[in-house]
Amino acid sequence: MLGIVIPAHNEERFLPACLRAIRRAARHPGLNGEEVAVMVVLDACTDRSARIAARSGVGTLSVDARNVGVARALGASAMLENGARWLAFTDADSRVAPDWLVAQLALRAEAVCGVIVVDNWREQDAATRAAFYRSYVDADGHRHVHGANLGVSARAYRRAGGIPPIACSEDVALVDMLIATGTTIAWSAAPRVVTSARRASKARGGFGDTLAMLGE
Repeated sequence: MLGIVIPAHNEERFLPACLRAIRRAARHPGLNGEEVAVMVVLDACTDRSARIAARSGVGTLSVDARNVGVARALGASAMLENGARWLAFTDADSRVAPDWLVAQLALRAEAVCGVIVVDNWREQDAATRAAFYRSYVDADGHRHVHGANLGVSARAYRRAGGIPPIACSEDVALVDMLIATGTTIAWSAAPRVVTSARRASKARGGFGDTLAMLGE
C-alpha cells in the first residue's frame, strides 16, 4: 500500500483541488492497481476543511498542535500502522501531477525529493517572481526540499527516525536524517507538484515566508 499524507490548517480554499489531483494520481494505470490510502491531518481547523475531506472519502486525523511537523508525523505513523510501504507527502495548497506517485516509484530510490511549480503569482510582485526563478533549479540534480513533493520508503523513514515535531523545516530535517542514515535519495524533476505562492504563510519560515524574503 502507498500512503499519502496531507497536513491541513484551515485549507478550505485549496483542499478540494488538492484532493481531486490526489484521486487522479491514485488511479494512474502505472500503479497496477496497488492500493493508495490518503490521510488528511486536520491541525486546529476551524473552517470547512474537515467536511471537505469527509466528502472526499479520505482518511482524517484531528490534532490541535498548530505544528506541521507534528501533523505530518502523525499522518505518517498512521499510514505505517496500516501497512504502507511508501509514504508520499504533499500540502493542502498544492496539486500533484497525475503521474506523481508513478514518477516517484519509477526512480527506484529509497527517497525522492521532487520539484514544485507556482500556479500563479497574483499575490506576489514581479521582483519576487524574478528572484525565485533566478535561484530555483527545475532539473534533475537539484537540491530543493519541499514537503509538498517528497516521498520515502517505510523502511528508510523508520531508519531515519521519522519526521521531527518541529513547526518549520520539518521536511528539511527529515531529509538531513535520511542522508545521515545512508538513504539513497533521487533529486528529481520528474515528480511534479503545482503549489500556491500565497502571502499568508501557514507555517512561519515556510514557502510563503521564503518568497517574502526573496522580494526584500
